[in-house]
Amino acid sequence: MRLNLGCGFDKKADWINVDKSPLSEPDELVDLEAIPWPWPDNSVEEVQMRHVLEHLGATSDGYLAIIKELWRVCRPGALIRIVVPHPRHDHYLNDPTHVRPITVQGLEMFSQKRNREWQKSGIPNTPLGLYLGVNFEIVSFDVLPDEPWRGRLQRGEIQTAALQEAMRMYANVIMETTIVMRALDADA
Repeated sequence: MRLNLGCGFDKKADWINVDKSPLSEPDELVDLEAIPWPWPDNSVEEVQMRHVLEHLGATSDGYLAIIKELWRVCRPGALIRIVVPHPRHDHYLNDPTHVRPITVQGLEMFSQKRNREWQKSGIPNTPLGLYLGVNFEIVSFDVLPDEPWRGRLQRGEIQTAALQEAMRMYANVIMETTIVMRALDADA
């Protein structure tokens, strides 16, 4: 089973398109903040959440429950593709329905391997993977620069290092981030 969660009007063929709004006419009408989700344990092989996760879980408990449900329904090895607006871009800041920034570093907290590495090294990051009994690994991530940064990079006027420096210093450099995670067995 492949789930396109929070599909809106962006439906994918051969996927189960899920949304809470009947206006988008999804295959399944589901409120992702209502726990538990209607799918069985270990039943999903792939998930897409495109501009969805930043809208969910306004409270920490709500957000963590969503992460636990995502892990519960995914079979080991399932890929989860998350696309979100960058938290320092106006696209994120101007939408009043955005309730939390989603970052690679924040999602990495759900990796038990990283949790153990942090503990061993004395790094005080919260080991959410171990606390919640979930386990994801970051497979890849990519950023989409906004203009004029994208054009400057493509024309060779700046290098990746300069773009990374600008990302740390300025708003509206990166429009969105794409993060691909893999669900792992607990204790893997």
